[in-house]
Amino acid sequence: MMEKDRRFVKIEGPLEAEAVRLLRGVEGVEVVDREARPRAADVRVRFAGRAEPVTVEVKRYLNAAGAWQLVRRAEAPGYHLVVLTDEITEEARGVLEGHGVGVVDGAGNAHLELPGLLLHIEGRRRPKEARHPRATRLRGKAGVVAQALLLDRGRPWKVHDLAERAEVSDGLAHRVLARLESEAIVGAEGAGPNRVRRIVDARALLDLWAEENTDRSVERTTAYRLARTPEELVGAIGERLGQVGIEYAITRAAAAMTLAPFVTSVSAVDLWVAAGISPRRLLDALEAERVDTGANLVIAQTPGDAPLAFREERQGVWMVNPMRLYYDLRSDPRRGREQADRVREEVIGL
Repeated sequence: MMEKDRRFVKIEGPLEAEAVRLLRGVEGVEVVDREARPRAADVRVRFAGRAEPVTVEVKRYLNAAGAWQLVRRAEAPGYHLVVLTDEITEEARGVLEGHGVGVVDGAGNAHLELPGLLLHIEGRRRPKEARHPRATRLRGKAGVVAQALLLDRGRPWKVHDLAERAEVSDGLAHRVLARLESEAIVGAEGAGPNRVRRIVDARALLDLWAEENTDRSVERTTAYRLARTPEELVGAIGERLGQVGIEYAITRAAAAMTLAPFVTSVSAVDLWVAAGISPRRLLDALEAERVDTGANLVIAQTPGDAPLAFREERQGVWMVNPMRLYYDLRSDPRRGREQADRVREEVIGL
């Protein structure tokens, strides 16, 4: 029987001051700090006449990469881990909760799963937006570097080769690799000019990029073009834009429909188009008209054209790469997260 009555949950043991502070911010949880007990003794969670030993880890900040490190530690049978953190990203929270790792944050949110216990409390305060202190965040060109690594994740990478593949400077490629090495996402082999790096945790890299990436100043044009089916519309887009040499990539549900045919309906075709092309020229090329309602085309543009990186041609039509498709689907209000999870599992394999 699962215990959901928060009044009967008590956490006791030798706890750091920061751990006590975070736990006492959770409504209904009693904390007993027993500093005099031997340091080797387990912290225990007491509930309904039972006591379960847990290991407590205190973090000031936690992102997806750090969450995956903790998940790997918690995979040992009978090992119950509870993470206490002042700041945590939503991606990191999802990773921990999805793998049975307990988490308590500085806003009073708590999730704990133990045999016979399910504790889930929504804090009264809004969680602070967690920001990583390091400068090299995986967005823009740095995000393209991350995608290059993910798309060829079995390859040993030298800095120059990675920079060439992602079309960035050697300096940026090096900074990204150094960041990922510090996050235990890539490992290094060799020294000097023979030094290479390999991905050791692709799941962590995908989640870290997904939580840190942002598209700047996105401009969207909604339009309508006569077509009987989404497949017919996708084919027309490929034909029309190909004729005039406009770079584009289909994304979201229409791309998922092609890569893995599990999407049941496509209400509109989303596509990224190279920046700098006027909406008027795009609409003329597509033989479409701009509309505010009833659109079956959503055209997006962003400076730098990062969404077009590593696009792939399939059946005569350009599609975003699978990593980008996963990212775009996550933000789609039309069952996007569910479709993203399917793409991650069935297309990306992570």
